[in-house]
Amino acid sequence: MREFDLAVFRAINHAPDWLEPSMLFFSEGNKWWWVRIGLLAVLAFFAWRKSTRKATVLAMVAWPIANAACDALKFGMRLPRPSVDLADAIVRVERLTSFGTASAHSATMMAVAVAFLFYNRTAGLIWLGVAVLTGVSRVYVGVHYPYQVLFGWGVGAFIATVAVKSWTAFEKHRAASAPATAQPGESQ
Repeated sequence: MREFDLAVFRAINHAPDWLEPSMLFFSEGNKWWWVRIGLLAVLAFFAWRKSTRKATVLAMVAWPIANAACDALKFGMRLPRPSVDLADAIVRVERLTSFGTASAHSATMMAVAVAFLFYNRTAGLIWLGVAVLTGVSRVYVGVHYPYQVLFGWGVGAFIATVAVKSWTAFEKHRAASAPATAQPGESQ
């Protein structure tokens, strides 16, 4: 399995340089002020729209939890990054020496995608595309192995699913325990 992961890593990491601007955008864009402002505007728009409000709120709950879960996994499992582990890794960003166990970038974007997929298929598919490109970009820039991206996607999907299912259970419980409202002309 390790050989397959290394082969996939090298195929993506050694891809042509003309991909670099778009891969850097998906890998490092969250650090640029204009991207942050754009993301805030998109989230504000989705929160404003009734059809995407619940997904937005749950995504905003899920992504920081997914990020924290990846940090905990990195601390607990301590698996190396290719930028540290491989002499032939092409590192296109600042060389990270921390552990790369589960890609937090991949997890957070997948958490957002899954939250949206539960409530708004179109927005969810767009975020899913962003999550996939973010994960691939982390391999391209040399800071994660493919298995670490897959692990991150799994963490993000799990956290978002738990958030959505927990909210759904809360809504059902709240509806079941709410007092019945009296109809006009009825006494209670």
